[in-house]
Amino acid sequence: MTRSFRSRSRALRFATIIAATPVAISFFISTPAAAQFGGIVYDPTNYAQNVLTAARTLQQVNQQITQLQNEATMLINQARNLASLPYSSLQQLQQSVQRTQQLLQQAQGIALNVQQIDRAFQTTYGNASMSASDQALVAQARERWQNTVGGLQDAMRVQAGVVGNIDTNRSEMSALVGQSQGATGALQATQAGNQLLALQAQQLADLTAVVAANGRAQSLSEAERAAAAEQGREQRRRFLAPGSGYQPGNARMFPNGN
Repeated sequence: MTRSFRSRSRALRFATIIAATPVAISFFISTPAAAQFGGIVYDPTNYAQNVLTAARTLQQVNQQITQLQNEATMLINQARNLASLPYSSLQQLQQSVQRTQQLLQQAQGIALNVQQIDRAFQTTYGNASMSASDQALVAQARERWQNTVGGLQDAMRVQAGVVGNIDTNRSEMSALVGQSQGATGALQATQAGNQLLALQAQQLADLTAVVAANGRAQSLSEAERAAAAEQGREQRRRFLAPGSGYQPGNARMFPNGN
């Protein structure tokens, strides 16, 4: 009986060991490699994902750098476009216009004034008065002649002043063309173009002054001629008027009457 009990105990321990063996094997197989060896495991999927994330981040950084460079370039261009032209010809042009204007204002006799012209043509250049004395007619004729000569002189002075502006205009034009060609921005180019237009306006003002002065001189000459013809008719009428004009009489060539 004792032997039978011992045989049963050994059989029970052996069965217990056999039953526990699959569980141990199963636990060993299901344990991850990191738990098995205690080291770092290479995961291709995770590594590829990390590389892709890093590449995308680098691409975003490059895009931001490019955007910043474009903004910096835009700011530089804006600064150039807003830079003012370091040269101005306005003062020289204004002085040229003032000189020409002063010459026109110094007109002798009848000035370039509408009211003064109207008064002169009602008096000095009007119809010869039948009641005016011969001395008055002579004085008016002399005044008209002086106005004509003064108008011719004024025209020549304006012409001389305009010719004197040619050298100034030439130097200003050369300077402005150089500034326009060397402009670094839109504002400088625009300002140079505006000053060139101002120079052209000043030249047109000189041309207008010359035309006005020449026209004034010619008009004074024509008005003097017309007034002289009218005065000549009046003096002829007086000369031929009965009783007060020419009276025939005897003329003696020798005092003794022989």
